[in-house]
Amino acid sequence: MNQSKRPDPSIVRKDRIYLTGFMGCGKSTIGPILANTIGYDFVDVDRQIEQAEGRSINEIFSEKGEKHFRDLERTVLMKVCSLPRTVISLGGGTMTVAENLEVILATGLVVYLKITPEQLFHRLRHRSDRPLLRTADGSQLGDEELRARIQLLYEAREPLYARADVIVLTDGTKLGLTVDSIVRRLSGLIE
Repeated sequence: MNQSKRPDPSIVRKDRIYLTGFMGCGKSTIGPILANTIGYDFVDVDRQIEQAEGRSINEIFSEKGEKHFRDLERTVLMKVCSLPRTVISLGGGTMTVAENLEVILATGLVVYLKITPEQLFHRLRHRSDRPLLRTADGSQLGDEELRARIQLLYEAREPLYARADVIVLTDGTKLGLTVDSIVRRLSGLIE
C-alpha cells in the first residue's frame, strides 16, 4: 500500500466504530440507531458510494464490475476512516480487501453483526438489489443456488468478520435488544 494512503497514526482508534457482517445482517438499520444512542454520527459506505456515483450499487456492479466498485469503496473508506465519533456501516465485502482490513483494524473498533446462513437466506431470497447474489447475466438465483452462494460467501468472509472486537448474534433478536447488547459490549471501549 502506498505510504500516502495509510491512515494518520494519530487517529484515535476508539473514536469510530465499524459495523461489519454479511449483506442483510442489519448494518444499515442498526447503524443509525446505535450512533444516535451513543451520540455519534453515522456513515453508510454503500450509500456514500451511491451518492458519489449517482446510481445504485447494483448498477455500478453491472455497468463497471466488482473491481471498479471495490476501488470506489476504498476511496470512501479512506475518507471516512478519520471521522471522529462516527459509526461506519461497511459493505459486506469491504473487509475482504486486505488493504481495507488493515485500515479498519487500525482506525476503529469493529462490531460484527453475526447471522446464520439460514437466516440470511430468508432475509435475502426476495431481494433483487444484491449483485453478488445474482447470476452472471443478472438473473435472480433459484433457492438452492442462492443457499449455495450464501454458504460460499459466508465461509469465505466469516474468518475476516471474526477478527472484530465485538461479535453480536443478530438472529431473531429484536432491533432494540441488539443495539442494547452492542452498547453494553462497547462500554469502556469507546470514549
